[in-house]
Amino acid sequence: MPKEVVPEAARRRRRPTRTGTVLSEALIVETALRMLREHGSAGLSARRLGAALGADPSTLYRYFAGMDELTRAIGEELTGRALEGWRPGGDWREDLRALGLRVHGAYLAHPQAAVLTASRVTGRPREIAADEAVLGVLRGAGFPDRDAVRIYHAFIDQSLAFAALDAGALALAAEARSVDEDMWRTTYARLPADRYPHLAATAGLLAARMTESAYPDALDLLLRSAAAELAAVGDRSDGARRREP
Repeated sequence: MPKEVVPEAARRRRRPTRTGTVLSEALIVETALRMLREHGSAGLSARRLGAALGADPSTLYRYFAGMDELTRAIGEELTGRALEGWRPGGDWREDLRALGLRVHGAYLAHPQAAVLTASRVTGRPREIAADEAVLGVLRGAGFPDRDAVRIYHAFIDQSLAFAALDAGALALAAEARSVDEDMWRTTYARLPADRYPHLAATAGLLAARMTESAYPDALDLLLRSAAAELAAVGDRSDGARRREP
């Protein structure tokens, strides 16, 4: 049974830890991000986190009900970093494109944390703010609610799916990542044209593109498709008004 989290006002330590720091939720999350960056998800545990903070591991449970809640808090922190400085400017496509690239970039800045958290739902304030913002942009652009929810779903899942995919590559050991990337310049570039005519014809282009993220292109495709749908909604509305007596 998970332990009950102590309210924030009551859980603050009155005395510094052995390292002279005063614990807070923000400090624990920041330290967890550093540990993930240095050691990967296998290196993140209450014992190791307590040691890094100079505190007894049990102290962490005054802030989080368990490591799973800490994982969601890490995802919330990455979402918050994506939102920092972003404000809708009135052009819904540009607004969503900028936000999508911010989400992708915030997660890729912490690949190990991205792999761990991209599939999680935090239910925390900054995640809720991001969801509210995306829906607000879509509804404000004129999308009917059903379409706004569908496009919001595709937009969020696409952003996080590419973040997890690209972070997974970045989280590989440098040698393994290099082997994967070289495959496009070695194995694929040498395929016989008589058996693989399409791969052989595009081998140079593939080698140039396949080591980069496809997310910006995928995002643009999604937004162009959504724009075409919105234009069709407008055309139907104009037609209905013209038919009115």
